[in-house]
Amino acid sequence: MVGSRPTGVPHPGRYTVAAGWGGPEGLPHCGGRSICAPCPSHLDMTGGAAPAPPYVWAMNSSSSARPLPPASDTTTRGVFGPSWFAAVMGTGIVANAAVTLPRSFPGLRMFATVVWLGAALLLILLAVGYLRQRALRVHAADPVAAQFFGAPPVALLTVGAGALVLGRRLIGLEAALRLDWALWSLGTVLGLVTACTVPYLMVTRHRFAPDAAFGGWLMPVVPPMVSAATGALLVPHAPAGQLRLALLLGCYAMLGLGFVAALLVLAMIYGRLVHHDVPAATVVPTVWIGLGALGQSVTALGALAAAAPSALPAPYARGAAVAALLGGVSVWGFAMLWLALAAGLTARTVRGGLPFAPTWWSFIFPVGACVTATSALAARTGSQLFTWAAVVLYVLVVSAWMVVVSRSLRYAAGHMRRRPVIKHARRRPAEPDARRGVAPVLRGTVRSSTTDGRPVSEARVTLLDPAGDVVGIALTAEDGSYAFTGLEADQYTVVAAGYPARAASLTLDAAGQDAFDLTLAHDEG
Repeated sequence: MVGSRPTGVPHPGRYTVAAGWGGPEGLPHCGGRSICAPCPSHLDMTGGAAPAPPYVWAMNSSSSARPLPPASDTTTRGVFGPSWFAAVMGTGIVANAAVTLPRSFPGLRMFATVVWLGAALLLILLAVGYLRQRALRVHAADPVAAQFFGAPPVALLTVGAGALVLGRRLIGLEAALRLDWALWSLGTVLGLVTACTVPYLMVTRHRFAPDAAFGGWLMPVVPPMVSAATGALLVPHAPAGQLRLALLLGCYAMLGLGFVAALLVLAMIYGRLVHHDVPAATVVPTVWIGLGALGQSVTALGALAAAAPSALPAPYARGAAVAALLGGVSVWGFAMLWLALAAGLTARTVRGGLPFAPTWWSFIFPVGACVTATSALAARTGSQLFTWAAVVLYVLVVSAWMVVVSRSLRYAAGHMRRRPVIKHARRRPAEPDARRGVAPVLRGTVRSSTTDGRPVSEARVTLLDPAGDVVGIALTAEDGSYAFTGLEADQYTVVAAGYPARAASLTLDAAGQDAFDLTLAHDEG
C-alpha cells in the first residue's frame, strides 16, 4: 500500500487505513488471504452486508470520525460477533466462583443463583441472535474475530456447570444433570473443533503482522481446559467402570491439550509485548486472558484430583492429588506474575484513556478463573493465604463485573439504535478543498499494483466508530477516489474486504483535509 500526505500541515490525530475490492453485490472478486493486527473495533464487529467476503480490519491510533449525512441507500450487518459470548463467560464465572469460595457469606448463594440465571438467559439470547445473523463464514475469514470462536463453547460449559452446582436447587438434581450433560457435551465438541480449526485457519488462510499476537489468540485453546474442569464435576455421575474412566482420562487429555497450547501462545504474546509497542488501549484488556488460561489449568487439576478416587486405583488417585497440589501451586505462582503484568499494563493504559469496548469482558472471566483456582488450593491445603486471597479476588471480580455490565448495557442500547450508511463516491476525481476552519476530510485513492497502479473503482472503504459501529461505507469512484467528510476528533477504524489488506498510518489535520492512497495486490501463486 502506498500512502501520501501533504507537508506543512499540523497533525493532531493519527490514523491507520486499509481498503479492499468490493465486487458485485458486495462479494469479493478474489478470496485472497487476510492480513491483520488486532484492533479495538475489530473485536466485536461482524463486517458488512456481504454474505461471506474475507473481511480485513486495520487499526487506528488516536483519532476518529463521525457519520456522514445519511444517504438514501443503507446496508444492514450483524449486530455482534462471537466475542460477545464473553459476557456469558464472565457472568457465569461470577456465579460459579461463589460456590467454590472457602468462606461463606449471608445471601451469597442466592446472589450466585440469580447471576447464573441471568447468564443462562443471556446465553439463549446471544445464541439465537448470532445464529440468525448467519455470519459464521464472515467471522471465520476474519483473522481476529475467528479467535473468539472459543467464547461460545466456554459460555456453554460455564452455564452447564452452574446448572449442576446452583440450578439443582431450582430444577432438581436429575434435571440439572441432564442439562449439564447436554451443555458440556455440546461445549466440548465445539471447543475441540475450535481448538483444531482456528490454528489451521491461522496457518493456511490468515496472515499476521509481526506485532499481531494478542490475548485473543488464547481463546481457541482455552475451551478444552474448561471442559476438563467442568467435566470433572460429571465424573462421579457417570456410570462406573470404563465410561467413568474414559471421561476422567479424556478430561486430563483436554487439560494437557489446552495447557501446553496456552503456554506456547503466552510465549508469543510476551514476545510481542517485549519487542513491539504497547497494544492499542482497547486491546490491552485481552492480556488478562492469559490469567484465565492459567487459572483454569489449576482449577482443572484440583477438580480432577477430587474426582480421581472414583475412577482410578488408589496409587494413581494419590498421584493426582500430589499433582494438583504441587503443580497447582507452581502454576498459580506464574499466574500471579501474569496478573501483575496485566494489572501494570492496564493501569498504564487507564492513565492515557481506556475507552469501553467488548474487550472489557476480558477482565472478568480470567479473574474469576483465578478465584476458582485459589479456592481449590485453599481447600486442598487449608492455607489462610489462599483462603483470603480467594475472597479478595472474588470481591474484585464482582466489582469489575458490575462496572462492565453497566457499560455493556449502555453500549448495547446505543448500538441497537445505529445503522451504517453506504454511499458512492463522486464519479469524478476528488477536488482539493482549501478551506480552513471546517471539519477534517479523509480522502484518497485505491490503486491496484497488478495493473501498473491503475485506480480501482467500486472498492469499498468502511469507517467505524470507537465502539465498532459502521458510520460510513464509501464505494470508490471510477478514478479510485474515496472521501469521508464531517469528521471529528475521536478514535476510528477503517475496514475493507476482498484483496489482502495493506495498512499504514497517517495523520489528519483536525480542521483541514488529508490524502491517503492505497495500492492493492494479490499474492503471487
